Amino acid sequence: MRRNHTLMTEFVLYGLSNHPELQRLLFFTFCLIYTITIIGNLLIFMVTVHPTLRTPMYFFLRVLSFLDISTASIVVPKMLVNFLSQDRSISYMGCGTQLYGVIFLAATECYILAAMAYDRYVAICNPLRYAIIMNSRVCHSLVLLSCCSGNVVSVVQTAWVFTLPLCGPKNINYFFCDIPPLIRLSCTDTSLYEKQIIIATALVIFTPFCLILVSYACIISSILKISSVEGRRKTFSTCSSHLTVVTLYYASGTLIYLRPKSSNSQDTKKVLALIYTTIIPTLNPLIYSLRNKEVKGLLIKTIAKLSKI
Repeated sequence: MRRNHTLMTEFVLYGLSNHPELQRLLFFTFCLIYTITIIGNLLIFMVTVHPTLRTPMYFFLRVLSFLDISTASIVVPKMLVNFLSQDRSISYMGCGTQLYGVIFLAATECYILAAMAYDRYVAICNPLRYAIIMNSRVCHSLVLLSCCSGNVVSVVQTAWVFTLPLCGPKNINYFFCDIPPLIRLSCTDTSLYEKQIIIATALVIFTPFCLILVSYACIISSILKISSVEGRRKTFSTCSSHLTVVTLYYASGTLIYLRPKSSNSQDTKKVLALIYTTIIPTLNPLIYSLRNKEVKGLLIKTIAKLSKI
């Protein structure tokens, strides 16, 4: 049933909860999480520029840290303000900018995670040619290609969402501007848009994920050939941290975007969105540093130097 088209100038974000008694608790909780995210990723960025860590793996880790800081900074500050403010509005332009930024960074990270899996595949399955295959030009090209692909996906999705006629009400039961809550405001049939969302999800999530699965199938096969038990344990430990991030990241994205207008409760989608916008950026520094002796050692030295300043 078609409703009257309304000219939207702003939206109102309901946030994570409408219970007033929870707002301060949520504010301090996510303020702490955001602080940990920024400090953790900045430390990883600082540590991995050390001369002993100038390898492709740490180059991609720096890129991942930058993406995580950017994602958290687009979503969390506005969420924190809304916890303590009566005015939870966001302008039409601000909503579009936030949507573009989140999709761009999320899509880019999907491709970067695939590039990191390929890097691990070459390092473990073809170690003698690793330096030749994963040279500086290849690494920079993979990052540039990931960013360009992420930009194309984001421009198309953002433009398509904001060309849909919106009927209101202007209230969005979400903590940031995202595709699922926005298309619920549309006056028209969105079945065509939902079909292209499925195609975009296949390109952004399923394709990189399949490449990651192939890479790790080859990696596991190589690990099983290692005669040393300690060698197998160390190699698998390094790869398992990457697989942990990949599983959480791709699964949450798939459940949100594969069926954007599904009957799943908005609270469920909020939790899934929190995983890839807030939780994953916080966990990445812990997963990649605490499981790595080189990074852990330099991290301790860096913190000790900073504490003396």
